[in-house]
Amino acid sequence: MLLAVDVGNTQTVLGLYDQDTLAATWRVGTVAAETADELTVRLDSLLALKGFNFTDIDNLAISSVVPPLTEQWLKAATGITGQPPLILSSDTDTGLEFVYPNPAEVGADRIADAVAAIALYGAPVIVVDFGTATNIEIIDRDGAFVGGVIAPGLVTSANALFDAAARLARIDIEVPATVIGRSTKEAVQSGLTYGEIERIDGLVRRICQQLGYPATVVATGGLSHNVADLSSTITVLNDNLTLEGLRLIYWRNTASPRESTGSGG
Repeated sequence: MLLAVDVGNTQTVLGLYDQDTLAATWRVGTVAAETADELTVRLDSLLALKGFNFTDIDNLAISSVVPPLTEQWLKAATGITGQPPLILSSDTDTGLEFVYPNPAEVGADRIADAVAAIALYGAPVIVVDFGTATNIEIIDRDGAFVGGVIAPGLVTSANALFDAAARLARIDIEVPATVIGRSTKEAVQSGLTYGEIERIDGLVRRICQQLGYPATVVATGGLSHNVADLSSTITVLNDNLTLEGLRLIYWRNTASPRESTGSGG
């Protein structure tokens, strides 16, 4: 089996693939100071929760935007499987064409999202990834990565507001029943959720205007469920888009899943 690992600034998402079938997923908090040994112990516990163990894993494919953890995951993965994992970067053979001055600036998660979006939904396609940052990736009708938008994420914006405004208490990020808040709590929730989705919809419209044609818009990321239903431009919700991209890129760089002879499938 292939373990796909998406290491984000706030959360780490893991998916265990039996060939092309996602057998199990986990979402845990990212701890930037964790060592390879600590990652190994935590992964062992996560696998056991769903009836798996290290012998089920043939290899790992890793996307990381946390440099200190990239090296630790490399050590942990090599220790678990006896071989180095695939660490996704702009130098990896992904099949993705970049119309971008410096592809090395593009984060691994953004690359995985783009590869999966093209494979699953065709081109042109726009990916909106709701995480610590809200990333928008644009793939034109020729299937080329042409650029994107990076903005503060929903929780990041909320934390900045709460830190700067002494009289505003921290609240759960939920969509209120109406845009007009009838209390301070509802007013803040409205500003955060409706404000975020209006920003996304406005940016998507401007992107399509610049492209000169419409595109499928795919939402992903841990916070996508908070606001995606409010959008007038998002057409697809896929929680596992980054994991799917990692799977596709891994098999592009090795044998096809049907040719795999590893212990887990």
